[in-house]
Amino acid sequence: MSEGEMTDTEHIAQAGHLSVVATAADGIRVLSLAGEIDHHTGDTLRQALEASGTAHSRVVVDMRQVTFMDSSGINILITAHHTLNEAGGWLRLAAVGPSVMRTLQIIGLEALIDCRETLQQALGH
Repeated sequence: MSEGEMTDTEHIAQAGHLSVVATAADGIRVLSLAGEIDHHTGDTLRQALEASGTAHSRVVVDMRQVTFMDSSGINILITAHHTLNEAGGWLRLAAVGPSVMRTLQIIGLEALIDCRETLQQALGH
């Protein structure tokens, strides 16, 4: 994606070992995460997803730099998925690393939430 396609870069938060940077591309809100998603950092992710609101009912979570996710993160993603679907939008996960993907596969979350190999694929490019 070229720099010209990304707009509204915003560093949402950094808590514990999780940082979230929000951008927008073609009307899609992109949340780029780095670190661990657990019960200590889950509120950071939850707030970033809630900030998406209905104005950005299409959200991609770029997870290429997420090194760990427990049930807290899974529950947050499920809630966001349902909320965005009810608003007529969607949630996609991009570039999920092998250890986190294994967790998603064990519980079947990748069957509920659309997971794409790259950010470009998640954005539909």
